[in-house]
Amino acid sequence: MATTTNHHAPAARPVADYAGYERYARNAVIGSALSTFWSGALIFGYPGVMKSIWAQKFNATPGQLGWIMTFVVLSLGIFTFFAGKWHMKLGTRRSYIVGTAILVVCMLIVIYSPNVWLLYLFAFLNGTASCFVYSPSLATVQNWYPHRRGLVTGIVNLVFGLSAAVMSPLFKVMFDAFGYVGMGWATIVLIIVTNLIAAAITEMPDRTPMTEQQQLARQELMDRVANDSSGSVPAADVEPKVAVRTRSFWFIWLAWCFMGAAGISMVTLSTGYGEYLSASGYAVAAVALLTAFNLTNGVSRIVAGALSDIIGRNMLAAITFVLAAVGYFVLPFVHNVVMLCVLCALVGFAFGTLFAVTAPLGTDLFGLKYFGLIFGYIFTAYGFVGGLVGPLLSSYVLGKTGSFNIVFGYLGVFCLLAAFFILMAKPKTGVSGVEASEEDLGTPEESLMLDV
Repeated sequence: MATTTNHHAPAARPVADYAGYERYARNAVIGSALSTFWSGALIFGYPGVMKSIWAQKFNATPGQLGWIMTFVVLSLGIFTFFAGKWHMKLGTRRSYIVGTAILVVCMLIVIYSPNVWLLYLFAFLNGTASCFVYSPSLATVQNWYPHRRGLVTGIVNLVFGLSAAVMSPLFKVMFDAFGYVGMGWATIVLIIVTNLIAAAITEMPDRTPMTEQQQLARQELMDRVANDSSGSVPAADVEPKVAVRTRSFWFIWLAWCFMGAAGISMVTLSTGYGEYLSASGYAVAAVALLTAFNLTNGVSRIVAGALSDIIGRNMLAAITFVLAAVGYFVLPFVHNVVMLCVLCALVGFAFGTLFAVTAPLGTDLFGLKYFGLIFGYIFTAYGFVGGLVGPLLSSYVLGKTGSFNIVFGYLGVFCLLAAFFILMAKPKTGVSGVEASEEDLGTPEESLMLDV
């Protein structure tokens, strides 16, 4: 009698598609960097190029135009948190669309503004638009590359920081070719095209329609990252209201207050000090000092980001902050243009490093899930304290004393304080993540009651 055999072979286990996952991840990094290009150019380049034009067009004084950057920084302090919160609901693509729409509106305002007062609205909306691309971009690239967070956030920061250096001369060319209104409309078209491309190729992993094999590749990557013993892996996710009750959060916040103030102050001090030395008979070109600051401020964002994955974020940041302090302390005693550029470059490198290490350091301590919200809280230190107090206090002290020595002296101390605080912004334990202890977070019962 014949027997039959029931052949039920086990289903083949899907093979992880790392190449497919990598394509999505690479596109996300490219799109994230593209999305920040015009925000960086319009914040750090456009106002500088247009300053003399606005002064003539609106009969505005340097003091009136000086408030433009103040309104930009103020909006960053307000909306970085909200943009991070809304990013969790909207996703990256829709956040970019919102940011682009705001950017177009602010450009229309600056094109047709009848007076200097509407320039302040342009500046405020300019900063607001940046929040909807910058913070979501940092969150997105870290989620795609949790094992290379310093490198990929460094790429985003590099494009954001150097876009002004690229576009500043081109803005002048566009103005000469198209005139004031034509230049504005050409910029709007470029913004829309660039940001739509960025939105088309960029999204968070959990919102990306990956195949089963690509999802498996991501899961295996996340498992490897979770089991990594190098100490540079993302922490377990910490809710924002818990994070802000830790010492590490406030140490980062204070570092941003002091290094943020010292860094942003150099934007105006470099040219002011160069002009002062030139008027005193020294062969110093003021623009050279600002260029040196801007170059290292941009380049350091990727160099420091990549290095932080290898040698540690806290120590790297502290070293650069101390070197910035040396730069400030030595500046009053140097009159050689090359050495002056080197000293300004030290401050620029430290300022760029502050941006480069904060995003991956935040996820080292508090995890990836709530990064945008927690980064928004951290950024209030820059938007409401460092970014405002630094330039305003420097202007006030210079006006009262006429002494760059005093200003450079206290800004050097600010850099040293920032170095101390960034060194303290790390887990107490020897592992990645913030350990929820009674001292840091309150009682266990209180911690369980906290929500977003």
